[in-house]
Amino acid sequence: MGVEAGESPISFATHIVRAGGEMGARDDFETMIGQLVTAIHPGARMIAANPGDWGIDAFAGDMGGEIVVWQSKFFYPVVAEKHHQEIRDSFKSVCRQAGKQGHVLKQWILCVPSDMDGPTTKWWDGWKLRTQKAQGLSIDLWDANRLRSYLISPDAANVQRHYYGRVGQLAGTREVVSPAEERVEEMESALFVRQLKAAGHVEVGSAKRQFFNADLMAREIADKAVPSEVAALSEADAHVHMLWEDRFNDACLEAGDAALAGLHKSVMNDIRDAHDTITSRIKASRVHARGLMHRVVDDRRAGWVKDWRSVAEQHPASSQSPSAPRPSNAGTTTAVPHPASDSSDTSVGP
Repeated sequence: MGVEAGESPISFATHIVRAGGEMGARDDFETMIGQLVTAIHPGARMIAANPGDWGIDAFAGDMGGEIVVWQSKFFYPVVAEKHHQEIRDSFKSVCRQAGKQGHVLKQWILCVPSDMDGPTTKWWDGWKLRTQKAQGLSIDLWDANRLRSYLISPDAANVQRHYYGRVGQLAGTREVVSPAEERVEEMESALFVRQLKAAGHVEVGSAKRQFFNADLMAREIADKAVPSEVAALSEADAHVHMLWEDRFNDACLEAGDAALAGLHKSVMNDIRDAHDTITSRIKASRVHARGLMHRVVDDRRAGWVKDWRSVAEQHPASSQSPSAPRPSNAGTTTAVPHPASDSSDTSVGP
């Protein structure tokens, strides 16, 4: 769905940019949830972490009686199998604290800035049904779509304006942020890293940062769904792919071996020189522009050695970066499928 004229698009990737990385984004998102809850549920309150917050980010009710608890988890860009245990543990924790502190948990609401993949949706529905029955309470989910519906309500206008009011205004170059250590480790198994190592690259830290920032930019553009920005991203993707193809063909004619030494450097220099043309409509930095090339490689459309297709074919699909939205021929974006989650969880309750 596109954005109406005059509307401020809501992208939850904004929290990563605002906070300078994923670690800070968790706190920023948690604060937003507290403000959103108090805006649409007058009388709701927050708990300060002193020393702990009892597993409560916001609550409504009386601490001496029944309460409704909202708990935020910054799972982005998708809620997947790796998050199942953390969800269960968070619910167990708030239940334990309710028993210790003497209040009754009436409803628990999980707030996440993304949607669940298919297997996790199936898992959540089953876990929720079993747990509600076992615990005698209500469980609800405020996912990305639900949050947006609340944020565009009149009661939440100030919250939306404060956190997302400038998302669509690309007045200057996008900020470069650092990925969390967990994400850096995850990218080690990504195809774009394997392709670099196949070409003899030893240090790939800057490449990971480039990929992460380009991927974050692409996710934000996909979330906002502003047609002009989606088209501009597709054009930028096509441009860097074209630069690679020209250099790759030349290298294959000139090089005497399959390593194609210097190909990566030549392509990245071309992207640097063409930066203003490539990214003028998406206000991306040179880091983002180079990251777009890594995304093309990760999408199995390019590589850094002559037999890059063989490298891609040998690379398991599940190891591909899960967060990258990919340009389609129509100029729209689609999400890379996530590995199927384990549906064998048959435990009753939390």
